[in-house]
Amino acid sequence: MRSVRARAAIGATLVVAVALVAAGLAVLLVLRDNLIGQADLQAEVAAREVAGQLALDTRYEDLDLDDAEDHPVQVTDEEGRVVFVSKGLQAVSGTRSPGVSPVPSASVGATASPDDDDDDDDDGDDGGRPARGEVSSDDPDLSDGTATVDGKHADYRFAAVEATTSAGITLTVHAGAPLAPEQEAVDTVRGAMLTGLPVLLAVVAGVTWLVTRRALRPVEGIRREMAAITASEDLARRVPEPGSRDEIAALARTTNETLTVLEASVERQRRFVADASHELRSPIASLRTQLEVAEAHPELLDLPGAVADTVRLQALAADLLLLARLDAGEKPGAARLEVGALVREEVSQRAGDRIPVTVEVAEDAAYEVSGSRGQVARVVGNLLDNAQRHAEGLVAVSVAADGSGVRVEVRDDGAGVPEDERERIFERFVRLDDARSRDDGGAGLGLAIARDVAARHGGTLTVHRAPEGGAAFRLWLPRAE
Repeated sequence: MRSVRARAAIGATLVVAVALVAAGLAVLLVLRDNLIGQADLQAEVAAREVAGQLALDTRYEDLDLDDAEDHPVQVTDEEGRVVFVSKGLQAVSGTRSPGVSPVPSASVGATASPDDDDDDDDDGDDGGRPARGEVSSDDPDLSDGTATVDGKHADYRFAAVEATTSAGITLTVHAGAPLAPEQEAVDTVRGAMLTGLPVLLAVVAGVTWLVTRRALRPVEGIRREMAAITASEDLARRVPEPGSRDEIAALARTTNETLTVLEASVERQRRFVADASHELRSPIASLRTQLEVAEAHPELLDLPGAVADTVRLQALAADLLLLARLDAGEKPGAARLEVGALVREEVSQRAGDRIPVTVEVAEDAAYEVSGSRGQVARVVGNLLDNAQRHAEGLVAVSVAADGSGVRVEVRDDGAGVPEDERERIFERFVRLDDARSRDDGGAGLGLAIARDVAARHGGTLTVHRAPEGGAAFRLWLPRAE
C-alpha cells in the first residue's frame, strides 16, 4: 500500500479497534461480575429467609415463599434427601440433589410443634437439643444451575445455607436467583457495542484520512514543485513553504536551502567550466599558431614563446586538476610538517624572483602542523607568486605562533587590496587588474586554490593591509596534536 493516507487511516483504525475491543471485553466482564454478584446476594437472602423459618420449626407447608417463581427453593436433609421443594419446581440442577420430589420421612422434626416440648422444657431436660434452631453464619456455597418452574426453563445462581431445627436436624436450603436479567443486560450491551463499533471505526478512519490528507497537502505541493524543477532544470525555483511551524515547514525550508546551495554549486561549476575553457583557449591557440608558422616558415619559429605557452598550459592544467580534487572532497594527508623549514625551503627555490624574499622565522622555534606537505607548500608558493606580481620592492614572509595554531604571513609593499574586494579575490578566475596581460596576471586560480587548501587543513586564509602599505595574506593552520 503506497498511500501514506491509507496506511495512516488503516493503522489508526486498527489501533482504535483493538482498544475498543479490549475495553468492551473489560466492560462486559465487569458488568457480568456485578450482575452475578447481585444474583448471588438475592439467592443468599432468599436462602437465609427460608433457613430462618426452618430454624423456628416452621412447617414446610407453612413456609412463606411468595416469590417462589423467581427464587425456586429446594431443601435437603443431612443425608442429601430432598425434603421440600417450592411450588411449581419441576426440575433442578446445580444443587446437591437433582430431585424435586420430597421423601415421606422428610417431615420428621420439621413438622413438630414447639408446644409439644413445653413439659420437657419446664423440667429443664431437653435431651441435649437446643431450645431453638439456628442458621449457619458461614458464607453460603454458590453455584450455577438451571431450574424448570411451571414449565419455564432458565439459568439460576444457587446459594446453599444450612439451618438447624430445635430438634437438632440440619437442613440445607438451596435458593436460586434468576440469571436472565444479567444475560439480557450483557446481551444488550454486547449488541450495542457490536452495532456501534463499525460505525465508530468508520468515523475514525474517515477523520484520520481527512486529517492526514490535510496535513500532507503541503508535502504534495513540495513534491509537485520538485518534479517541476526536475523537469525544467530551473534551480532558481523554490518549493512553497507553509506558514506552520511544524516538521513539514522545516522540510520545505531545508529543501529550499538545499536548492539554493545546489543552484550556487551548479552556477559555480558552469562558470568554472566556462572560465577554464576560456583560459585554456589562449595558450592552446597561441601554441598552435606558433607551430603552424614554424611548419610553413621554420626560420620564424619562436621556440621560447612556444615553451612558455606550454609551461603555462601545464600549470593551468595542474591547477584545474587540483581544484577538481579539492571539490571532490579529497582529504589532506596526516603527515607532520615543520612550517618554518617548509617556508625556508620554498623561498630557497625562488632564486630567480624579481624581488628577493625576506624570511622571518625564529631558528629555535618549532611550528608543526598536520597535513599534506605538497599542498601547504603550494599555498606558500601561490602567496609568494601573488606578492611578486604586485610588490614594488619588498616581499616578506614570516612564521609565528598564533594561539592554538601557526600563522604564516606574506607581505608586500604594492598597492594592496581594496577592502570591498578582499573576499572576491579568493573566487576562481578573478583578477582585479583586468588591464594586466594574462601572462603577467595569471589565470586567477592561485588564491582560490590557497584558500581551499587552507580550509581542507582546518585553517583559514585572509587578507589585510600590511604595515608597508601593500597586502598581507595570513595563513593560519592548527598545530599538530
